[in-house]
Amino acid sequence: MSQPDLILPVILCGGSGTRLWPASRESMPKQFSRLVSETESTFQATAARVADPGAFGRLSVLTQAEARFIVAEQLKEAGVPADILLEPERRDSAAAVAVAACHAARIDPKAIVLILAADHVIGDTAAFVAAARAAAAGARAGHIMTLGITPTGPATAYGYIQPGESLPGAPGTYAVARFVEKPDRSGAERLLAEGAVWNSGYFLFRADVMLAELEAHAPAVLAAARDALEGAVRDLDFVRLDAAAFAQAPKTSIDYAVMERTRLAGVLPVSFAWSDVGTWDAVWSVLDQDAAGNAVRGRVELIETRGSLVHSEGEQVTAVVGLEDVVVVSTPDAVLVTSKAKAGQVKDLVGVLRAKGYPEAEAHRRMYRPWGWYQRIDIGERFQVKRIQVSPGGRLSLQKHYHRAEHWVVVRGTAEVTLNERVVLVHENEAIYLPIGSMHRLTNPGKIPLELIEVQVGSYTGEDDIIRVEDVYGR
Repeated sequence: MSQPDLILPVILCGGSGTRLWPASRESMPKQFSRLVSETESTFQATAARVADPGAFGRLSVLTQAEARFIVAEQLKEAGVPADILLEPERRDSAAAVAVAACHAARIDPKAIVLILAADHVIGDTAAFVAAARAAAAGARAGHIMTLGITPTGPATAYGYIQPGESLPGAPGTYAVARFVEKPDRSGAERLLAEGAVWNSGYFLFRADVMLAELEAHAPAVLAAARDALEGAVRDLDFVRLDAAAFAQAPKTSIDYAVMERTRLAGVLPVSFAWSDVGTWDAVWSVLDQDAAGNAVRGRVELIETRGSLVHSEGEQVTAVVGLEDVVVVSTPDAVLVTSKAKAGQVKDLVGVLRAKGYPEAEAHRRMYRPWGWYQRIDIGERFQVKRIQVSPGGRLSLQKHYHRAEHWVVVRGTAEVTLNERVVLVHENEAIYLPIGSMHRLTNPGKIPLELIEVQVGSYTGEDDIIRVEDVYGR
Protein backbone atom coordinates (compact mmCIF):
# COMPACT_ATOMS: atom_id res chain seq x y z
CA MET A 1 0.00 0.00 0.00
CA SER A 2 1.17 3.56 -0.61
CA GLN A 3 1.82 5.76 2.44
CA PRO A 4 -1.49 7.69 2.13
CA ASP A 5 -3.37 4.37 2.05
CA LEU A 6 -1.92 3.13 5.33
CA ILE A 7 -4.17 3.02 8.39
CA LEU A 8 -2.88 5.06 11.33
CA PRO A 9 -3.51 3.01 14.50
CA VAL A 10 -4.13 4.73 17.84
CA ILE A 11 -4.27 2.75 21.10
CA LEU A 12 -6.21 4.25 24.01
CA CYS A 13 -4.89 2.82 27.26
CA GLY A 14 -5.91 5.12 30.06
CA GLY A 15 -8.25 2.77 31.95
CA SER A 16 -7.65 1.34 35.41
CA GLY A 17 -9.37 -2.06 35.04
CA THR A 18 -10.82 -2.16 38.55
CA ARG A 19 -13.11 -5.10 37.71
CA LEU A 20 -9.98 -7.27 37.59
CA TRP A 21 -8.75 -6.32 41.07
CA PRO A 22 -6.53 -7.38 42.80
CA ALA A 23 -4.35 -8.31 39.81
CA SER A 24 -5.25 -5.03 38.07
CA ARG A 25 -4.87 -1.81 40.05
CA GLU A 26 -4.29 1.87 39.40
CA SER A 27 -0.52 1.37 39.73
CA MET A 28 -0.49 -1.46 37.12
CA PRO A 29 -3.78 -1.70 35.17
CA LYS A 30 -4.91 -4.87 33.42
CA GLN A 31 -3.74 -3.81 29.95
CA PHE A 32 -0.12 -3.94 31.13
CA SER A 33 -0.44 -7.23 33.04
CA ARG A 34 -0.02 -10.74 31.67
CA LEU A 35 -3.46 -11.97 32.68
CA VAL A 36 -4.26 -14.06 29.59
CA SER A 37 -0.77 -14.73 28.22
CA GLU A 38 2.47 -15.70 29.93
CA THR A 39 4.58 -13.88 27.31
CA GLU A 40 2.87 -10.53 26.68
CA SER A 41 0.32 -8.08 28.03
CA THR A 42 -2.86 -7.28 26.11
CA PHE A 43 -1.36 -3.85 25.37
CA GLN A 44 1.68 -5.48 23.78
CA ALA A 45 -0.55 -7.88 21.83
CA THR A 46 -2.60 -4.94 20.57
CA ALA A 47 0.53 -3.07 19.47
CA ALA A 48 1.85 -6.16 17.68
CA ARG A 49 -1.52 -6.61 15.95
CA VAL A 50 -1.10 -3.28 14.12
CA ALA A 51 2.62 -3.55 13.41
CA ASP A 52 2.32 -4.80 9.80
CA PRO A 53 3.99 -2.03 7.73
CA GLY A 54 2.03 -3.12 4.68
CA ALA A 55 -1.27 -2.17 6.31
CA PHE A 56 -0.51 0.28 9.12
CA GLY A 57 1.43 3.49 9.59
CA ARG A 58 3.25 4.57 12.75
CA LEU A 59 1.42 3.73 15.96
CA SER A 60 0.25 6.42 18.39
CA VAL A 61 -0.59 5.70 22.04
CA LEU A 62 -2.66 7.90 24.36
CA THR A 63 -2.10 7.12 28.01
CA GLN A 64 -1.95 8.63 31.47
CA ALA A 65 1.26 10.42 32.41
CA GLU A 66 1.77 8.03 35.33
CA ALA A 67 1.89 5.05 32.95
CA ARG A 68 4.30 6.57 30.44
CA PHE A 69 7.36 4.54 31.36
CA ILE A 70 5.41 1.27 31.50
CA VAL A 71 4.08 2.03 28.00
CA ALA A 72 7.55 2.89 26.69
CA GLU A 73 9.15 -0.20 28.22
CA GLN A 74 6.46 -2.57 26.94
CA LEU A 75 6.62 -1.08 23.42
CA LYS A 76 10.39 -1.56 23.51
CA GLU A 77 9.94 -5.20 24.55
CA ALA A 78 7.41 -5.70 21.73
CA GLY A 79 9.68 -4.01 19.20
CA VAL A 80 6.98 -1.54 18.11
CA PRO A 81 7.91 2.16 17.71
CA ALA A 82 5.21 4.69 18.58
CA ASP A 83 4.34 8.29 19.35
CA ILE A 84 3.29 8.42 23.02
CA LEU A 85 0.90 11.24 23.94
CA LEU A 86 0.24 11.86 27.62
CA GLU A 87 -3.18 12.82 28.96
CA PRO A 88 -2.87 15.01 32.09
CA GLU A 89 -6.11 13.52 33.47
CA ARG A 90 -8.90 11.17 32.44
CA ARG A 91 -11.57 12.92 30.36
CA ASP A 92 -13.11 9.77 28.80
CA SER A 93 -12.84 8.62 25.19
CA ALA A 94 -14.26 11.63 23.32
CA ALA A 95 -11.32 13.85 24.26
CA ALA A 96 -8.84 11.07 23.47
CA VAL A 97 -10.37 10.45 20.04
CA ALA A 98 -10.38 14.19 19.35
CA VAL A 99 -6.66 14.40 20.15
CA ALA A 100 -6.01 11.36 17.95
CA ALA A 101 -7.89 12.95 15.03
CA CYS A 102 -6.02 16.25 15.43
CA HIS A 103 -2.69 14.43 15.66
CA ALA A 104 -3.42 12.40 12.50
CA ALA A 105 -4.66 15.48 10.60
CA ARG A 106 -1.22 17.03 11.06
CA ILE A 107 0.17 14.12 9.03
CA ASP A 108 -2.65 14.06 6.46
CA PRO A 109 -6.14 15.58 6.85
CA LYS A 110 -7.59 12.56 5.03
CA ALA A 111 -5.60 10.00 7.00
CA ILE A 112 -7.54 6.89 8.00
CA VAL A 113 -7.42 6.51 11.78
CA LEU A 114 -8.08 3.27 13.66
CA ILE A 115 -8.99 3.62 17.35
CA LEU A 116 -8.21 0.54 19.44
CA ALA A 117 -8.64 -0.43 23.08
CA ALA A 118 -5.49 -1.67 24.83
CA ASP A 119 -7.12 -4.50 26.77
CA HIS A 120 -9.00 -6.62 24.21
CA VAL A 121 -8.18 -10.21 23.27
CA ILE A 122 -8.51 -11.18 19.60
CA GLY A 123 -7.95 -14.76 18.52
CA ASP A 124 -7.13 -14.20 14.82
CA THR A 125 -4.78 -11.34 13.92
CA ALA A 126 -5.04 -11.98 10.17
CA ALA A 127 -8.84 -11.75 10.35
CA PHE A 128 -8.58 -8.53 12.34
CA VAL A 129 -6.23 -6.93 9.80
CA ALA A 130 -8.53 -7.99 6.95
CA ALA A 131 -11.49 -6.46 8.81
CA ALA A 132 -9.60 -3.19 9.37
CA ARG A 133 -8.83 -2.97 5.66
CA ALA A 134 -12.44 -3.69 4.73
CA ALA A 135 -13.78 -1.09 7.17
CA ALA A 136 -11.21 1.42 5.90
CA ALA A 137 -12.99 1.38 2.54
CA GLY A 138 -16.09 2.73 4.25
CA ALA A 139 -14.00 5.29 6.15
CA ARG A 140 -12.42 6.56 2.92
CA ALA A 141 -15.92 7.07 1.54
CA GLY A 142 -16.67 9.42 4.47
CA HIS A 143 -18.25 7.11 7.04
CA ILE A 144 -17.25 6.67 10.67
CA MET A 145 -16.95 2.92 10.82
CA THR A 146 -17.03 0.55 13.75
CA LEU A 147 -16.43 -3.18 13.95
CA GLY A 148 -19.48 -5.12 15.12
CA ILE A 149 -18.75 -8.49 16.72
CA THR A 150 -21.08 -11.32 15.74
CA PRO A 151 -22.56 -12.41 19.11
CA THR A 152 -21.89 -15.86 20.50
CA GLY A 153 -24.84 -15.54 22.89
CA PRO A 154 -27.26 -13.07 24.49
CA ALA A 155 -24.64 -11.15 26.50
CA THR A 156 -25.82 -8.35 28.78
CA ALA A 157 -22.35 -6.87 29.33
CA TYR A 158 -22.05 -5.29 25.86
CA GLY A 159 -23.80 -2.59 23.90
CA TYR A 160 -25.33 -3.57 20.56
CA ILE A 161 -25.49 -2.15 17.05
CA GLN A 162 -28.41 -2.70 14.68
CA PRO A 163 -27.13 -2.72 11.06
CA GLY A 164 -29.21 -0.90 8.45
CA GLU A 165 -28.81 -0.48 4.69
CA SER A 166 -25.68 -1.59 2.85
CA LEU A 167 -23.07 1.11 2.26
CA PRO A 168 -22.09 1.70 -1.41
CA GLY A 169 -18.47 1.08 -2.36
CA ALA A 170 -17.58 -0.89 0.78
CA PRO A 171 -18.66 -4.54 0.50
CA GLY A 172 -20.00 -6.09 3.70
CA THR A 173 -20.54 -2.76 5.46
CA TYR A 174 -23.82 -1.22 6.61
CA ALA A 175 -25.16 2.05 7.89
CA VAL A 176 -25.90 1.97 11.61
CA ALA A 177 -29.64 1.91 12.16
CA ARG A 178 -29.32 2.37 15.92
CA PHE A 179 -27.07 1.88 18.94
CA VAL A 180 -28.51 0.01 21.93
CA GLU A 181 -27.26 0.30 25.51
CA LYS A 182 -26.46 -2.85 27.48
CA PRO A 183 -29.76 -4.75 27.58
CA ASP A 184 -31.24 -7.21 30.04
CA ARG A 185 -31.40 -10.90 29.13
CA SER A 186 -34.68 -10.76 27.22
CA GLY A 187 -33.58 -7.61 25.42
CA ALA A 188 -30.32 -9.30 24.38
CA GLU A 189 -32.23 -12.30 23.04
CA ARG A 190 -34.46 -9.98 20.99
CA LEU A 191 -31.46 -8.13 19.57
CA LEU A 192 -29.83 -11.39 18.54
CA ALA A 193 -33.02 -12.42 16.73
CA GLU A 194 -32.98 -9.07 14.92
CA GLY A 195 -29.40 -9.54 13.70
CA ALA A 196 -27.72 -7.00 16.00
CA VAL A 197 -23.98 -7.20 16.71
CA TRP A 198 -21.88 -6.31 19.73
CA ASN A 199 -20.32 -2.85 19.82
CA SER A 200 -16.57 -3.56 19.96
CA GLY A 201 -15.44 0.02 20.55
CA TYR A 202 -13.14 -0.01 17.49
CA PHE A 203 -13.54 2.99 15.18
CA LEU A 204 -12.13 3.83 11.74
CA PHE A 205 -12.55 7.27 10.21
CA ARG A 206 -10.94 9.91 8.05
CA ALA A 207 -9.36 12.51 10.30
CA ASP A 208 -11.16 15.39 8.57
CA VAL A 209 -14.53 13.62 8.87
CA MET A 210 -14.17 13.03 12.61
CA LEU A 211 -13.03 16.61 13.16
CA ALA A 212 -16.09 17.91 11.29
CA GLU A 213 -18.44 15.71 13.31
CA LEU A 214 -16.82 16.76 16.57
CA GLU A 215 -17.22 20.39 15.51
CA ALA A 216 -20.91 19.76 14.84
CA HIS A 217 -21.77 17.64 17.88
CA ALA A 218 -19.09 18.26 20.54
CA PRO A 219 -17.33 21.56 19.79
CA ALA A 220 -16.10 22.01 23.36
CA VAL A 221 -14.36 18.63 23.26
CA LEU A 222 -12.69 19.48 19.96
CA ALA A 223 -11.59 22.95 21.09
CA ALA A 224 -10.01 21.53 24.25
CA ALA A 225 -8.23 18.79 22.29
CA ARG A 226 -6.87 21.24 19.72
CA ASP A 227 -5.62 23.61 22.40
CA ALA A 228 -4.09 20.76 24.40
CA LEU A 229 -2.19 19.54 21.35
CA GLU A 230 -1.13 23.05 20.33
CA GLY A 231 0.21 23.69 23.82
CA ALA A 232 1.88 20.28 24.13
CA VAL A 233 5.55 20.01 25.10
CA ARG A 234 8.04 17.24 24.47
CA ASP A 235 9.38 15.45 27.54
CA LEU A 236 12.06 12.88 26.68
CA ASP A 237 10.29 10.52 24.24
CA PHE A 238 6.80 11.69 25.21
CA VAL A 239 4.41 14.45 24.17
CA ARG A 240 2.70 16.04 27.17
CA LEU A 241 -0.68 17.57 26.32
CA ASP A 242 -1.31 20.96 27.91
CA ALA A 243 -3.00 20.27 31.23
CA ALA A 244 -5.09 23.45 31.53
CA ALA A 245 -6.47 23.12 28.00
CA PHE A 246 -7.19 19.39 28.28
CA ALA A 247 -9.08 19.91 31.55
CA GLN A 248 -11.63 22.02 29.64
CA ALA A 249 -12.84 18.99 27.66
CA PRO A 250 -16.25 17.77 28.85
CA LYS A 251 -15.95 14.29 30.28
CA THR A 252 -17.92 12.11 27.87
CA SER A 253 -17.49 9.07 25.65
CA ILE A 254 -17.10 9.17 21.88
CA ASP A 255 -20.28 7.07 21.66
CA TYR A 256 -22.39 9.78 23.34
CA ALA A 257 -20.51 12.72 21.84
CA VAL A 258 -20.53 11.62 18.20
CA MET A 259 -21.50 8.07 17.29
CA GLU A 260 -25.10 8.21 18.55
CA ARG A 261 -25.64 11.62 16.89
CA THR A 262 -23.87 11.42 13.56
CA ARG A 263 -25.56 10.31 10.35
CA LEU A 264 -22.28 8.90 9.10
CA ALA A 265 -22.01 5.88 11.42
CA GLY A 266 -21.28 2.59 9.66
CA VAL A 267 -20.61 -0.94 10.86
CA LEU A 268 -18.72 -3.95 9.53
CA PRO A 269 -19.93 -7.18 11.14
CA VAL A 270 -17.01 -9.51 11.95
CA SER A 271 -16.86 -12.99 13.40
CA PHE A 272 -13.34 -13.44 14.78
CA ALA A 273 -12.95 -14.45 18.44
CA TRP A 274 -13.02 -11.33 20.62
CA SER A 275 -13.28 -10.43 24.29
CA ASP A 276 -12.81 -7.21 26.21
CA VAL A 277 -11.79 -9.33 29.25
CA GLY A 278 -13.56 -6.80 31.42
CA THR A 279 -14.34 -9.16 34.29
CA TRP A 280 -12.80 -12.27 35.82
CA ASP A 281 -15.43 -14.55 34.30
CA ALA A 282 -14.44 -13.13 30.88
CA VAL A 283 -10.79 -13.94 31.65
CA TRP A 284 -11.84 -17.49 32.51
CA SER A 285 -13.62 -17.80 29.16
CA VAL A 286 -10.50 -16.98 27.09
CA LEU A 287 -8.04 -19.15 29.04
CA ASP A 288 -7.37 -22.81 28.36
CA GLN A 289 -9.46 -25.03 30.62
CA ASP A 290 -8.99 -28.56 31.89
CA ALA A 291 -11.51 -31.39 31.64
CA ALA A 292 -13.38 -30.03 34.66
CA GLY A 293 -13.64 -26.55 33.13
CA ASN A 294 -11.00 -25.01 35.40
CA ALA A 295 -8.49 -22.37 34.29
CA VAL A 296 -5.46 -21.91 36.52
CA ARG A 297 -2.45 -19.59 36.63
CA GLY A 298 0.49 -19.87 38.99
CA ARG A 299 1.00 -22.32 41.88
CA VAL A 300 -2.47 -23.84 42.20
CA GLU A 301 -3.86 -27.15 43.47
CA LEU A 302 -7.52 -28.17 43.08
CA ILE A 303 -9.66 -30.98 44.45
CA GLU A 304 -13.26 -31.57 43.33
CA THR A 305 -13.47 -28.09 41.85
CA ARG A 306 -15.26 -27.35 38.58
CA GLY A 307 -15.80 -24.46 36.17
CA SER A 308 -13.54 -22.13 38.14
CA LEU A 309 -10.70 -19.68 37.64
CA VAL A 310 -7.85 -19.76 40.16
CA HIS A 311 -5.14 -17.15 39.63
CA SER A 312 -2.18 -17.21 42.01
CA GLU A 313 0.67 -14.68 41.94
CA GLY A 314 3.92 -14.93 43.83
CA GLU A 315 5.46 -17.92 45.59
CA GLN A 316 2.49 -18.96 47.72
CA VAL A 317 0.32 -21.96 46.84
CA THR A 318 -3.40 -21.33 46.33
CA ALA A 319 -5.51 -24.45 47.02
CA VAL A 320 -9.26 -24.83 46.38
CA VAL A 321 -11.44 -27.75 47.45
CA GLY A 322 -15.03 -28.57 46.53
CA LEU A 323 -16.12 -25.34 44.84
CA GLU A 324 -17.87 -24.72 41.54
CA ASP A 325 -18.08 -21.69 39.24
CA VAL A 326 -15.92 -19.46 41.41
CA VAL A 327 -13.05 -17.04 40.90
CA VAL A 328 -10.14 -17.09 43.34
CA VAL A 329 -7.36 -14.53 42.83
CA SER A 330 -4.42 -14.54 45.21
CA THR A 331 -1.71 -11.87 45.16
CA PRO A 332 1.04 -11.19 47.73
CA ASP A 333 -1.11 -8.62 49.55
CA ALA A 334 -4.75 -9.37 48.70
CA VAL A 335 -7.12 -12.27 48.01
CA LEU A 336 -10.40 -12.15 46.09
CA VAL A 337 -13.05 -14.88 46.19
CA THR A 338 -16.25 -14.43 44.19
CA SER A 339 -18.74 -16.46 42.20
CA LYS A 340 -18.29 -16.07 38.44
CA ALA A 341 -21.88 -14.81 38.28
CA LYS A 342 -21.05 -11.89 40.59
CA ALA A 343 -17.60 -11.11 39.15
CA GLY A 344 -18.91 -7.85 37.69
CA GLN A 345 -19.37 -6.46 41.21
CA VAL A 346 -15.61 -6.40 41.92
CA LYS A 347 -15.56 -2.77 40.75
CA ASP A 348 -18.04 -1.93 43.53
CA LEU A 349 -15.84 -3.76 46.02
CA VAL A 350 -12.83 -1.64 45.00
CA GLY A 351 -14.94 1.47 45.62
CA VAL A 352 -15.64 0.24 49.16
CA LEU A 353 -11.94 -0.45 49.77
CA ARG A 354 -11.01 3.03 48.53
CA ALA A 355 -13.61 4.65 50.76
CA LYS A 356 -12.19 2.82 53.76
CA GLY A 357 -8.64 3.86 52.93
CA TYR A 358 -7.15 0.49 52.00
CA PRO A 359 -3.91 1.18 50.09
CA GLU A 360 -4.32 -2.20 48.38
CA ALA A 361 -7.30 -0.75 46.47
CA GLU A 362 -4.96 1.16 44.15
CA ALA A 363 -1.34 0.16 44.70
CA HIS A 364 0.45 -3.15 44.28
CA ARG A 365 3.14 -4.21 46.68
CA ARG A 366 5.47 -4.11 43.66
CA MET A 367 5.62 -0.54 42.32
CA TYR A 368 6.99 0.15 38.84
CA ARG A 369 9.18 3.14 38.14
CA PRO A 370 10.95 4.39 34.97
CA TRP A 371 14.21 2.84 36.21
CA GLY A 372 12.73 -0.53 37.26
CA TRP A 373 10.68 -1.47 40.32
CA TYR A 374 10.65 -1.85 44.08
CA GLN A 375 8.68 -4.19 46.32
CA ARG A 376 8.07 -3.92 50.04
CA ILE A 377 9.22 -7.00 51.95
CA ASP A 378 8.48 -5.92 55.51
CA ILE A 379 7.49 -2.81 57.44
CA GLY A 380 7.29 -1.99 61.15
CA GLU A 381 7.77 0.79 63.64
CA ARG A 382 10.83 2.83 62.54
CA PHE A 383 11.89 0.47 59.72
CA GLN A 384 10.99 -0.75 56.24
CA VAL A 385 12.65 -3.36 54.00
CA LYS A 386 12.42 -3.26 50.20
CA ARG A 387 13.67 -5.29 47.28
CA ILE A 388 14.79 -3.04 44.43
CA GLN A 389 15.55 -3.88 40.80
CA VAL A 390 17.19 -1.32 38.48
CA SER A 391 17.22 -1.97 34.74
CA PRO A 392 20.53 -1.71 32.83
CA GLY A 393 21.22 1.99 32.36
CA GLY A 394 18.54 2.92 34.90
CA ARG A 395 19.22 5.82 37.24
CA LEU A 396 17.28 6.90 40.32
CA SER A 397 16.95 10.59 41.14
CA LEU A 398 19.60 12.47 43.08
CA GLN A 399 17.80 12.73 46.43
CA LYS A 400 17.93 12.96 50.19
CA HIS A 401 15.69 12.08 53.15
CA TYR A 402 15.02 14.05 56.33
CA HIS A 403 13.64 11.21 58.46
CA ARG A 404 15.47 8.01 57.56
CA ALA A 405 18.84 6.45 56.87
CA GLU A 406 19.24 3.64 54.35
CA HIS A 407 21.40 0.54 54.03
CA TRP A 408 21.84 -0.97 50.54
CA VAL A 409 23.01 -4.57 50.09
CA VAL A 410 23.70 -5.60 46.48
CA VAL A 411 22.57 -9.16 45.72
CA ARG A 412 22.98 -9.12 41.92
CA GLY A 413 24.91 -6.92 39.50
CA THR A 414 26.95 -3.82 40.26
CA ALA A 415 25.68 -0.52 41.68
CA GLU A 416 27.18 2.88 40.98
CA VAL A 417 26.38 4.91 44.10
CA THR A 418 26.69 8.66 44.45
CA LEU A 419 27.06 9.59 48.13
CA ASN A 420 27.50 13.32 48.64
CA GLU A 421 30.72 14.10 46.72
CA ARG A 422 31.83 10.47 46.27
CA VAL A 423 30.96 8.00 43.50
CA VAL A 424 31.68 4.36 44.37
CA LEU A 425 31.00 0.95 42.83
CA VAL A 426 29.24 -1.56 45.08
CA HIS A 427 29.45 -5.17 43.91
CA GLU A 428 27.44 -8.29 44.70
CA ASN A 429 27.50 -9.19 48.40
CA GLU A 430 28.74 -5.71 49.33
CA ALA A 431 26.86 -2.96 51.19
CA ILE A 432 26.83 0.79 51.66
CA TYR A 433 25.32 3.03 54.36
CA LEU A 434 23.49 6.28 53.50
CA PRO A 435 23.09 8.55 56.57
CA ILE A 436 20.03 10.74 57.17
CA GLY A 437 20.26 13.90 55.08
CA SER A 438 22.98 12.62 52.74
CA MET A 439 22.67 13.36 49.02
CA HIS A 440 22.62 10.06 47.12
CA ARG A 441 21.82 8.41 43.82
CA LEU A 442 21.73 4.82 42.54
CA THR A 443 22.68 3.88 38.96
CA ASN A 444 23.00 0.55 37.16
CA PRO A 445 26.04 0.88 34.85
CA GLY A 446 25.99 -2.81 33.89
CA LYS A 447 24.30 -4.97 31.27
CA ILE A 448 22.22 -7.10 33.65
CA PRO A 449 19.49 -6.02 36.11
CA LEU A 450 20.80 -4.70 39.41
CA GLU A 451 19.07 -6.11 42.49
CA LEU A 452 19.54 -4.95 46.05
CA ILE A 453 17.92 -5.08 49.46
CA GLU A 454 17.20 -1.69 51.02
CA VAL A 455 16.73 -1.37 54.77
CA GLN A 456 15.28 1.96 55.88
CA VAL A 457 15.57 3.01 59.54
CA GLY A 458 14.11 6.20 60.97
CA SER A 459 11.12 7.99 62.43
CA TYR A 460 9.25 8.04 59.07
CA THR A 461 9.62 5.79 56.00
CA GLY A 462 6.87 7.10 53.70
CA GLU A 463 7.43 7.70 49.98
CA ASP A 464 6.84 11.43 50.41
CA ASP A 465 10.09 11.76 52.40
CA ILE A 466 12.02 12.03 49.12
CA ILE A 467 13.57 15.38 48.22
CA ARG A 468 14.54 15.13 44.55
CA VAL A 469 17.35 17.46 43.51
CA GLU A 470 17.85 16.11 39.99
CA ASP A 471 15.91 13.53 37.98
CA VAL A 472 16.59 12.39 34.40
CA TYR A 473 12.94 11.27 34.09
CA GLY A 474 11.48 14.71 34.76
CA ARG A 475 9.48 13.74 37.84
